Amino acid sequence: MTVLIDLTPVVDGTGPARLLDMITGRSKQVLKDWMNSRGQRFRDRITVVAMDGFAGYRTATGEELPRARIVMDPFHVVQLACEKLDRCRTRIQQATCGHRGRKNDPLYKIRRILHTRVEFLTDTQKNLLVESLNSHDDHVAVEITHQVYQQMIAAYEHPDRREGKILMFKVLKRICKGLPAGLDELAQLGRSLWARRKEILAYFDTGVSNGPVEAINGRLEHLRGIAQGFRNLDHYILRSLLHSGQLAARINAL
Repeated sequence: MTVLIDLTPVVDGTGPARLLDMITGRSKQVLKDWMNSRGQRFRDRITVVAMDGFAGYRTATGEELPRARIVMDPFHVVQLACEKLDRCRTRIQQATCGHRGRKNDPLYKIRRILHTRVEFLTDTQKNLLVESLNSHDDHVAVEITHQVYQQMIAAYEHPDRREGKILMFKVLKRICKGLPAGLDELAQLGRSLWARRKEILAYFDTGVSNGPVEAINGRLEHLRGIAQGFRNLDHYILRSLLHSGQLAARINAL
């Protein structure tokens, strides 16, 4: 399913986001068809579109809403960096130990610590992190990838969005090319994010994220669970709109 959410109430501060529609499929053409089924007036009123990293949605939005600003959601940017960090750790784990992670392996012991912001670590965790990263020369690749991961989070968390935008641009610029050998995952991350830099940096100008979408997705999963599944797709969409599209109040008023 492709889920479409109206973020206007969140941006305006007038209320929560609301579910607009749910359509079968997840592709560029699915989104283009939905947009084309709406009038030009509707499309002209859309100024910002927040989305995950799926390239199909980006292309469809660029073609159908050329004047709208596309924002790549911060959660998905950080999640992509986290995935590359995990892949780097497992690759170095195999190269240095010759097997998958075991409880006493240095990198395996810090697999969860690597995901946590340094500011939230206890002194014991910080010491374990330093000790594990310094236990082998080849661990430097994990250390550098971890530093970039932390820098990206710090850019998003900066209280001044302008400064955060500058920090993020510097990180993207630094990893987009020219990295030393052995940082394969970081190089892949740099190429991917540099290609989407406009959408990534747009967050710092608009403040719009995909967070409300994920919240509504959680509601829909809960709805499907308590109903023990839906055999009729139209019924599921209707129930979802009643549950998260702010339609229930209007129907009750009738």
